[in-house]
Amino acid sequence: MDFEKLMQANLDLVFGERDPTQRISAIRNIYDENAELHEPERSARGHEAISQAVTDVLEHLPPDFVFTAIRPALGHNGVGRLQWGAGPAGGPFAVTGTDVAHVEGGLIRTLHVFLDQSEP
Repeated sequence: MDFEKLMQANLDLVFGERDPTQRISAIRNIYDENAELHEPERSARGHEAISQAVTDVLEHLPPDFVFTAIRPALGHNGVGRLQWGAGPAGGPFAVTGTDVAHVEGGLIRTLHVFLDQSEP
């Protein structure tokens, strides 16, 4: 299982894609049809609901924000993680976090998104 390829594709083609038509196509290739996305404030199940959850996230970010992997994804025994940051392209990160995915059959079955706490 290539966790780096799968987790990076999720970051780039799902969370980094502002076009909903392109995003749903990527979701269908990356996520199980009954996949679940769990964020701190909400959960979504299924391709359409996951795409809508990502739309909602992107609507709250400036249009020049991009998601960037902080380091390569790691995984074993069906669980992968990817640490990421979001901010203006080439600029400092405004937010950082970690995605933790449960993978079955090469597809994301469950994705938990953890946001890092900001410095006081």
